[in-house]
Amino acid sequence: MDRPRAIGTFVVWDYVVFAGMLLISAAIGIYYAFAGGGQQTSKEFLTGGRRMSAVPVALSLSASFMSAVTVLGTPSEVYRFGAIFTMFAFTYFFVVVISAEVFLPVFYKLGITSTYEYLELRFNRHVRLCGTVLFIVQTILYTGIVIYAPALALNQVTGFDLWGAVVATGVVCTFYCTLGGLKAVIWTDVFQVGIMVAGFASVIIQAAVIQGGFRTILNDAYNGGRLNFWNFDPNPLQRHTFWTIIIGGTFTWTGIYGVNQSQVQRYISCKSRFQAKMSLYINLVGLWAILVCSVFCGLALYSRYHDCDPWTSKKVSAPDQLMPYLVLDILRDYPGLPGLFVACAYSGTLSTVSSSINALAAVTVEDLIKPHFRSLSERSLSWTSQGLSVLYGALCIGMAALASLMGALLQAALSIFGMVGGPLLGLFALGILVPTANSIGALVGLMAGFVVSLWVGIGAQLYPPLPERTMPLPLETHGCNSTYNATDLMTTTEMPFSTSAFQIHNVERTPLMDNWYSLSYLYFSTLGTLVALLVGTLISLLTGGRKQNIEPRFLLTKEDFLSNFDIFKKEKNNLSYKSHPVEDGGTDNPAFNHIELNLTDHSGKINGTRL
Repeated sequence: MDRPRAIGTFVVWDYVVFAGMLLISAAIGIYYAFAGGGQQTSKEFLTGGRRMSAVPVALSLSASFMSAVTVLGTPSEVYRFGAIFTMFAFTYFFVVVISAEVFLPVFYKLGITSTYEYLELRFNRHVRLCGTVLFIVQTILYTGIVIYAPALALNQVTGFDLWGAVVATGVVCTFYCTLGGLKAVIWTDVFQVGIMVAGFASVIIQAAVIQGGFRTILNDAYNGGRLNFWNFDPNPLQRHTFWTIIIGGTFTWTGIYGVNQSQVQRYISCKSRFQAKMSLYINLVGLWAILVCSVFCGLALYSRYHDCDPWTSKKVSAPDQLMPYLVLDILRDYPGLPGLFVACAYSGTLSTVSSSINALAAVTVEDLIKPHFRSLSERSLSWTSQGLSVLYGALCIGMAALASLMGALLQAALSIFGMVGGPLLGLFALGILVPTANSIGALVGLMAGFVVSLWVGIGAQLYPPLPERTMPLPLETHGCNSTYNATDLMTTTEMPFSTSAFQIHNVERTPLMDNWYSLSYLYFSTLGTLVALLVGTLISLLTGGRKQNIEPRFLLTKEDFLSNFDIFKKEKNNLSYKSHPVEDGGTDNPAFNHIELNLTDHSGKINGTRL
């Protein structure tokens, strides 16, 4: 096998490819700032006029999923822990089905812009405010991580200043988000998903050529124990098993696809319910393709370095730097291709951050500004939305500093979604699936779920689980030789893999640490969701939940579910979806019905619940 020479560096063509990706992304934002008269209203800015079709929305959903966390984190995850990560293919299927068949029908028929509007319609404004605040905190934290990740890659492969890259990421995202709104976000995502696939493909093809074919890569992975697809151990303390990935992963990602504003805002912008559902199912194919690419990159990593691990031999300071190391190793003789990979990682970040900024602006306008400043014109709200995009872009850049202390990228990102997204998923499920749930039960359930998931999540950061829980696979260095020298060492920001900056050292382990705090990070969301659901249901029953008279449109009804079987028809018998007829270029999005969603009646009640 060809042993790596000195690792290469960026050349002019790499910078040209990388800069080209940034310029095209910015140009799309400029185009949509002026196309069709520009962003004249807040609806145009935040939901693209609700005239989007399935394919671009599906590609946008896939692009925002494939952030730099996926590009950098998943291959190193497979390299370190094996291909059991492939089981997420089943998880994604369940997530898409639940999102399309349970949450989408309710959100879509109400014609809402912010998912948290639903919480006020179903419960009251206090529940809506709690949901909004939790979403804003969760999104800013997560976005900080995905801004920091590609900056780390740039620092690794080019020596480019780490925090200069962080600021550049945030500025480019904020620029085209502020100018072009959701249309710019979606169409830049379509362009960027092409860049991401090309970046992955270049690594996979060249790795197969250098290693002697795909069979060699798979044989090396098999001999190294990396093809560990099946582990049916039911122990919830094991980091990754079939059950933690299927159960825990489904709860975690449903919290993202089913109720998270960043994703929901895309598919409710579609011009029909059929297009909205199709966007999710087409996106599923994209998720599977991304998973296969990232897993195979991880196996290629292992095949290349199975007898000389760059991490334990101190050639990189963290496993999240392994992919950039591999890229400069195998693509150094092809000017422009290392730049393509970094553009791949950067595209993942741009798509995720831009969707987060747009969603944060939408939630703030719809949930915090409109209810208190009803006299603002649509033009004023559009300017306000753009100003908020700038503000949130700056906040996300600031939060990247905290991300540098969070430990492994992939686990940190999913932990945040689990700790905050789980209780929020439980809250929405309570409203949509439990007719007896009331506002008191919703608030108490949300707080209970949040406290429990935060307790276990912070405990896991302070007292990380022992190796017998995480089960890392062995890495070898016996094949390293004297051809490596000091020039191979990467001068990068160090970020430990299995610990965090908040870890408490030299403390005697207790049963609480070895059990409760060792719960698989994928179960954080499951725990938060179930606690919120159970506590919310119980409290609602104790506080008169059965006496409510809830309108069917706020619940998942039999008609919602059964209508899926005749979705190609015009849904003649489903009155709740009646809307303007679809003409050429038109829309049957319920938001165009101008439905009066009266929050209160003259008795001071919200949907049967007294204030």
